[in-house]
Amino acid sequence: MIRWKTAAIAAVLSVLALDALAQQAWPTKTIRLVAPYPPAGQTDVVSRYFADRLSGILGQQVIVENKPGANGMVGMEIVKNAPADGYTFVYVNSSMMCINPYVYKRLPYDGFKDFVPVTQHGLAPLAMVTPPALGLKSVKDFVAWAGARKGTVNYASFGIGSSSHIWGEMLSQAEKLDMTHVPYKGAGPAIQDTLAGHIPVTIQDLAASGPSIAAGKLNALALTSAVRWPRFPDIPTFNELGYKISLTGWNGVMAPAGTPKPIVERMSREITKLVQSPEGREKLLDMGLFATGTTSEEMTEIMKTGCAAWGDAVKRAGVEPE
Repeated sequence: MIRWKTAAIAAVLSVLALDALAQQAWPTKTIRLVAPYPPAGQTDVVSRYFADRLSGILGQQVIVENKPGANGMVGMEIVKNAPADGYTFVYVNSSMMCINPYVYKRLPYDGFKDFVPVTQHGLAPLAMVTPPALGLKSVKDFVAWAGARKGTVNYASFGIGSSSHIWGEMLSQAEKLDMTHVPYKGAGPAIQDTLAGHIPVTIQDLAASGPSIAAGKLNALALTSAVRWPRFPDIPTFNELGYKISLTGWNGVMAPAGTPKPIVERMSREITKLVQSPEGREKLLDMGLFATGTTSEEMTEIMKTGCAAWGDAVKRAGVEPE
């Protein structure tokens, strides 16, 4: 019994020593941050901001690798299978973590088992936008326009199972518009087709849609956030318009399961300090996020609560698993 206890204590001390060593030595080489969407969307632009700032803070280069496909599943699987050594992280959102499990019968990852949360760094409202050529100035205008064309109107999302997909379905169901979902491989391509007039409406993140809204190239009809957006205070929220649905997406960073806790905690602290700084808050607003910043444990609790709410929304929207 004494030998067993001694061995157990030695094992625990060994793990603690390795964690301490990892914290002391890390990082000693390039860190990669996988962005599971194409360039030009929110995931990409915020990842590159983080990479630029964290490279200086950590003393090692942080690079962004775009690995788009299947609403984030391609990038997530890559990170799941990466070494848990603190040199690979993934930029995640509520679509990848909370919606995919309800809209795909099989996922190549388990968000709660295959990854360890680092931090939830921002809330991500979406904007419902249409091309100015349609002459639609409000959600009421759009509902009347689409209602007269029931069953023939397409709407774009940044992927099957994305928050933009679920919001489009909820609106279609609420107003009985019978719209057809057209998934894209990211917000950037969806916005481009909306700007070109190939798609009459899309509900997209503000990083992708904001510049076109500000330039008058897209009409913004409503926001999915609980409150109005500081950069566009004249755009109403769906709540204000009487829609009893209140779901705002979020963004975060995760690492492969088994990544040493000291490294996770260090990265969490550095990202949180960055986004909560005056510069960070303003930068994230420019990129369509309300800055937050959490510990790993807090992000776990956010996921548990948020994923249940998104699951209910998927069911209400009538989205069948594929």
